[in-house]
Amino acid sequence: MIAPAHADALTRWLAQLQGVQGVSPHTVKAYGQDLRSFLAFIAQHRGAEAASTAALTDLPLADMRAWMAHARNTGLSARSLARAVSAVKGFIAWLADGAGTDAAPQDASAALSVRSPKHRRKLPRPLSVAGAQDVLDNVGDFAAQPWIAARDTAVVTLLYGCGLRISEALSLRGADHPLPEVLRITGKGSKTRLVPTLPATVAAVADYVRLCPYQLDAGGPLFRGARGGALNARLIALAMSRVRAALGLPPSATPHALRHSFATHLLAKGGDLRAIQELLGHASLSTTEAYTAVDTARLMQAYTAAHPRAQPAPAKAQTHPQSGG
Repeated sequence: MIAPAHADALTRWLAQLQGVQGVSPHTVKAYGQDLRSFLAFIAQHRGAEAASTAALTDLPLADMRAWMAHARNTGLSARSLARAVSAVKGFIAWLADGAGTDAAPQDASAALSVRSPKHRRKLPRPLSVAGAQDVLDNVGDFAAQPWIAARDTAVVTLLYGCGLRISEALSLRGADHPLPEVLRITGKGSKTRLVPTLPATVAAVADYVRLCPYQLDAGGPLFRGARGGALNARLIALAMSRVRAALGLPPSATPHALRHSFATHLLAKGGDLRAIQELLGHASLSTTEAYTAVDTARLMQAYTAAHPRAQPAPAKAQTHPQSGG
């Protein structure tokens, strides 16, 4: 049971994250779940003495470590716990600044000094160039109607051709057709970026619009579902699951893998890392740098497979000394 003061402060902090700081709804939801679990633990662990918001800013390091140990014992992965620690520290820092409590700002240095667990960052799992092209060529084969086939092809072409997130592609409006040479995309954190469009992408969207049976109003969604409403991202995920099964692609071949493929293939062709960061809309270059690890891993695989010195040495034939007669 979470203390009422904690619940109220959490509601206000989450609202500020989304409304003022522009944090994505998915991140806000995840942080909310992390903090409710943390606050429930503190309520049980400390009882009434930690019921005020001011008490949270004065939590000893031992309590933070006890919560982390409890979370790990419940099966939370190191990666998920690292996210939860980030959420808790952000919330406590907000309280310590006096934004979430009427009390004077507290010294929260003990709680904020806790270190997140180390975890191996997941590398992006892109498709090969041939695999990505196969998806674009075949994703429409399983659609019930030609216009739906054209729609699915247009969406995945946007994901691979422009490096968009699925939410960004589905946020396009009727006014965005015909696609301009440069698209203005609003991504995570309400940040806008400019993304050039390829002729193949423009043509795929134009083909869909030509076949679409619905009137595409300037202010309405560009991509429509079978009944005319806004297209649901799950339908593109379903189309991807069908085409990857037909092509024998791995389970990692999701709509988001096309965005990974966009970045990895650009990098493999000599694309500048900073430019790729801008195209993807990453706030931090470290996020984009994950693609260099993918490229390096592929380079090492090619090296190991092809370089003569990387091959195992052939076994030497054994010779047996002849016995003297």
